[in-house]
Amino acid sequence: MSIRFIIQASLAAFGTYFCMYAFRKPFTVATFSNEVFFGIDYKILLIIAQIIGYTLSKFLGIKIISEMKSHHRIKYLIGFIFFAELALLGFAATPAPYNILFLFLNGLPLGMIWGIVFSYLEGRKASELLGVILSSSFIISSGVVKSVGKWTMDSLQVSEFWMPFTTGLFFILPLVIFSWLLEKLPVPNEEDNKLKTARKPLNGIERKELFRLYATPLVLIVFFFTILTAIRDFRDNFAREIWEALGYNDASIFSVSEIPIAIIVLFILGYIGSVTKNFKAFTYYHYVLILGTLSILLSTYLFQLEVMSPIVWMIISGLGLYACYVPFNGIFFDRMIATFKIKGNVGFLIYIADAFGYLGSVLILLFKNFGSKEVSWLSFFTQSLYILGGIGFMISVYCLLFFKRKREKYFNENQFIYE
Repeated sequence: MSIRFIIQASLAAFGTYFCMYAFRKPFTVATFSNEVFFGIDYKILLIIAQIIGYTLSKFLGIKIISEMKSHHRIKYLIGFIFFAELALLGFAATPAPYNILFLFLNGLPLGMIWGIVFSYLEGRKASELLGVILSSSFIISSGVVKSVGKWTMDSLQVSEFWMPFTTGLFFILPLVIFSWLLEKLPVPNEEDNKLKTARKPLNGIERKELFRLYATPLVLIVFFFTILTAIRDFRDNFAREIWEALGYNDASIFSVSEIPIAIIVLFILGYIGSVTKNFKAFTYYHYVLILGTLSILLSTYLFQLEVMSPIVWMIISGLGLYACYVPFNGIFFDRMIATFKIKGNVGFLIYIADAFGYLGSVLILLFKNFGSKEVSWLSFFTQSLYILGGIGFMISVYCLLFFKRKREKYFNENQFIYE
């Protein structure tokens, strides 16, 4: 696999998904003057509306992405983005609270962008490296587009309601260019298929059979990922409130704090991607999950003891969050398919996890508003990290033991090792 291909694929995938975030996240940097409708904070309503659309998109993606033909990808990709931008125009032009509907419509297509982009990368010798580079885009992009959104309001004097649409306009042309580069990537070659198993669309019967074979670990992984996504999304959506509670108000903090996380995650998971033996790499991902959950628990404990500074805590706990979150966005399942020679594609497994993950994001917001309304954003976040770390650690250890037993069973029955 040539260096030229890796550079083109990395640039195209990273750029496409980076630009997508400009149509999804900038509105969260606005405060919307603490307005309340239907007994719920207006900003929470907006986030819930978008996440409901995003969650529905993930459930639809279980079928759409797993069955999507390669020649349809580019038109879906660009079409979904333009639909999301038009929804932001509707949000700006419609008075509150009626404009909440448009954030639901904005989220509805965006949830399928990840599956489309990752489908260009899966099943290749360099899938993990490309997947980690792609994943680093949402670690960095969320902070960057928030900084752009805040700059748009502060420097261009754009209102909070027009800011999301205006920010999106800056990224339309780059997104089209990066999408075109994605479409120009060559298909996986014979060496890719030999190392990682050829990928194919899955029909309904095949999806059910795949889930049946791995039901126990998949259910636990989905449960872990649901909590993980909910808390990661909470940290992302209320980054401004958390940072202000910690005493940081500069717009650059959203970008500065996430860049070290992206670099470290890229290095660790990129190293695992260089491991050629599939089961060995698959095992390493479990070690990353275990260490990630432990880092969340330990750093939060030290922060509360005031032994660790706020910014170091946010970086280390964020590193633990993303070290766990990134693998489940494709590369964990890519190695699982290659290890056990599963006939199918990553999209199905990603979208099962994602669908319930974003459903968890809705539930945690509702719980925060109705069950813990008096608890500060910062306190709620720290308490949630303890829950995530404890549950995630136990599930990660169980899944590691399960897959080791599964591999030994295949070896004993078939007299060969799945690599």
